[in-house]
Amino acid sequence: MSIARVFADRRLLLGILILVTGVVMTWLSPYFLEVNNLLSMTQYGAVIGLLALGQALVILGGGGGIDLSVGATLSLSGVFMGFLTEGHGMNPWLAAPLAIALGGVLGLINGLLIAKVGILPLIATLATMFLYASLANVVTGGKQFGNFDVSNFSFVGQGTIVGIPVQVLLITLPAFAFAIWAMPRTRFGQQLYEIGSSDRAASLTGVSVPGQRIRLYVISGALAALGAVVTNSWLLTARPSAGTGLELQAITIAVLGGLDIFGGRGHLSGVLLGLLLVVVVNNGLQLAGVGSSIQVGILGAILIASVFLNASFARNRNT
Repeated sequence: MSIARVFADRRLLLGILILVTGVVMTWLSPYFLEVNNLLSMTQYGAVIGLLALGQALVILGGGGGIDLSVGATLSLSGVFMGFLTEGHGMNPWLAAPLAIALGGVLGLINGLLIAKVGILPLIATLATMFLYASLANVVTGGKQFGNFDVSNFSFVGQGTIVGIPVQVLLITLPAFAFAIWAMPRTRFGQQLYEIGSSDRAASLTGVSVPGQRIRLYVISGALAALGAVVTNSWLLTARPSAGTGLELQAITIAVLGGLDIFGGRGHLSGVLLGLLLVVVVNNGLQLAGVGSSIQVGILGAILIASVFLNASFARNRNT
């Protein structure tokens, strides 16, 4: 087997990039490899990972699928949960599933606009991104909600089990593990790749393409709201700007993970590796005192480099 064929799989490239990046970050900061740092840095990845997973499913579904509203969905679902806990005295354990349900409804709106009304995903989710973000600010007046530090709710975002953050061990990793397992083994996963490859071919086999796409946006919205629940438990505050900018990071991770932006090709395990790479880069650069603007630029360079290398190896494989 040629080296081009081996490296054409983005997951192997990402694995090498993670190792190389880890070595570089260790050189930049002696604190990088400390166990406490390695465990704590995954807390950031837990939330953005949920958004990236939802984004990946939408992209895999094809049809130009993209969800620019996930950050705003996180914000609005989070302040809705805060409104219930602080404004109405609801126990956060009861408010959490209601917030996730709201996220699903917000995703349903996206799905209906795209699959039923016929608005392009980029335009539809851009519009709802502005709408949801605006609602999060209007209903709160720009203020924060709290009252989450009751009934041990902080355990979700701040607790650990054998040193591993609960939000990673019990939420993000199981979500990825189930999705990775389900893609090739369930009818839903198989249909996802079918509609991503060809709407027409999938519909000829009896797949409801509009219905499947709607479900994908519902899942994306619910995962974003789950991210809001984790964020509220982690920070013990619900902020109307909590999800600002996270949608672009989620898209970056999905594409970095090797998904075909046109749908139908890619592996969720690659998305998980892309998430790990982003977490390693961000944490290492923060420890080294590198500014956020430079961090974004470096991440963009890594994305371009990985896509270029992947495409180069794929061309060599096919020649």
